[in-house]
Amino acid sequence: MSVFPFLVAMALFVFGMWLFGIADAVPGFEALVFFGGIVCVSLALAIPFNVLGRRESGV
Repeated sequence: MSVFPFLVAMALFVFGMWLFGIADAVPGFEALVFFGGIVCVSLALAIPFNVLGRRESGV
């Protein structure tokens, strides 16, 4: 994996974890913020799994 997609995926993952953590501190929008964290973490995992594709290992 190249460096730029890794940094984007890592930033999305960390931001999603941060959203999970602050979800209870946002009165009235807890579910929305928590769902946003789920979306960010899902996108962070989708980048290396799907978007970058598979590389042949030769094994």
